[in-house]
Amino acid sequence: MSDLATPHQTPAPEPVRSGSARLLPALLKLLALLALLYIFLLSISLFGAAFKLAGKEFAKQLIATTTNPVIGLMIGLLATSLIQSSSSTTSIVVGMVAGGALTVQGAIPIVMGANIGTSVTNTMVSNTQINRKVEYERAVSTAFVHDFFNVLAVLILFPLQYVTNFLGRAATFLGENFQNIGGLNFLSPVKAFTKPLVEVLRALIGDHPWFLLIIALFCLLFALTRMVKSLKFLVVAKAEAWFDRYLFKTAVRAFLVGLLLTAMVQSSSITTSLAVPMAAGGLLTLAQIFPYTLGANIGTTVTAILAALVTGNLSAIIVAFSHLLFNISG
Repeated sequence: MSDLATPHQTPAPEPVRSGSARLLPALLKLLALLALLYIFLLSISLFGAAFKLAGKEFAKQLIATTTNPVIGLMIGLLATSLIQSSSSTTSIVVGMVAGGALTVQGAIPIVMGANIGTSVTNTMVSNTQINRKVEYERAVSTAFVHDFFNVLAVLILFPLQYVTNFLGRAATFLGENFQNIGGLNFLSPVKAFTKPLVEVLRALIGDHPWFLLIIALFCLLFALTRMVKSLKFLVVAKAEAWFDRYLFKTAVRAFLVGLLLTAMVQSSSITTSLAVPMAAGGLLTLAQIFPYTLGANIGTTVTAILAALVTGNLSAIIVAFSHLLFNISG
């Protein structure tokens, strides 16, 4: 009887967690994810800076020495692999065509090769998940979507271009109509955020691009191995439903997300590499990533088109539109 009447043995109710208490861990994880995303984007920018410092002049020499379409294709691939940006390669090509160092016929195969070269980055990114079987399979599959699309597009369209010059003809028509509209200065928010730190590191390291490359590789590995964990924590049912319902609900939406995001950051390497940890974390499927990749391929042509319009040179504009038409045809 006394035991039943003892008040202190009555189990105390569990404290009810307030909304702010529940929200705080998720908010901290989100902030951590944003910080990791910045480190990831910084690493991509550092890769570009390191390869440009080490190999940009070499890439220019390779581009200038092209003599036939097959060699041009290989040079575009190698040059883009060196500087990790098809936008940079096509911008170099546009500048050289505008300066008379390259013909339009010689430039178009280089642009095709650049499309294959740009897929090197996300393939490298996918290998960061190699110690996790399930995540690695998803990540590699995501990277190969971009690789296979670009390779197959070149295998089919390169012979057609060689025989018919259909890209040159269509791009000439567009170039003649757009030649005199002038260029626009377009600010990449990624470059605006990462460029100051990249410049500081370049100033500290000096003429030693390989040290910059090591820092970039460390940042890439650090960011990506932790991004997957953060994404897993944040990707609850509501987040998955939000992605499926809005951004990637249909192929058209996924395509537009890829196009607009790449046009904003001016690098398909960045946007396609971003899909790798998202796929590894189970956030996106290959069916959703494919149209996203197609959109990214078209969005990456914006940089060269703007650069060509700034020059006002008809041949340069034709090359830039050839890149756009190649990706659309693919």
